[in-house]
Amino acid sequence: MRRTDRLFDLIQILRDGRLHRAQDMANKLEVSIRTIYRDMDTLAASGVPVEGERGVGYMITAAITLPPLNLTLTELEALHLGMAIVGEAADEELQSAAKSLSAKIDAVLPEDRSAPPTGWGFAIYPFADAAKGFQHMPIIRAAIRSRQKLAITYRALDEEVSHRVIRPLQLEYWGRVWTCTVWCEMRSDFRVFRVDRIEESKILPELFVEEPGKTLADYMAKITPKEV
Repeated sequence: MRRTDRLFDLIQILRDGRLHRAQDMANKLEVSIRTIYRDMDTLAASGVPVEGERGVGYMITAAITLPPLNLTLTELEALHLGMAIVGEAADEELQSAAKSLSAKIDAVLPEDRSAPPTGWGFAIYPFADAAKGFQHMPIIRAAIRSRQKLAITYRALDEEVSHRVIRPLQLEYWGRVWTCTVWCEMRSDFRVFRVDRIEESKILPELFVEEPGKTLADYMAKITPKEV
């Protein structure tokens, strides 16, 4: 497994808000506990809101916002696309400026975070990975708004290709990788797909209505810890 893919898997483990022991995550991902420690340092340095310490555990804290701006997903996508172009530029001065801008954004992020998680550091994912998924973003956004099903071709991390019909529910951004939370009709369950690993996407004429057990609220209830 590539390191970038493992870091994404760690985010998915931590996103439930619970405290996770490094040893448990190491066992699940079949790596050493020292690898998990290094990965946690990388995530934290990259702007993902990870808190914890060795011997205790790690968790992702509340999400990040950029006051006083409230950006729409479309505006955020445009900003990331611009950063992607600059980050891949051959001009070293522009690359340096992009990193400086990233650091300035990090510096003004509030501790009281209340928006979808983001990560502005340069340590996790190459911009080119995220850019692969940009072509699908307008289709996914349109399908979410109109509640239309999508037919997608998806290449999993093990390179297995599948064709699925999904109900797209939500777009999220994690350290330069966009994900789409969906109800997958093939699996009859919720799934979180990396947008950059979608190879083809097509809006279907079939609409979907909210059904108990298949909504975004149901998914959030499933991953959110219950108070005791």
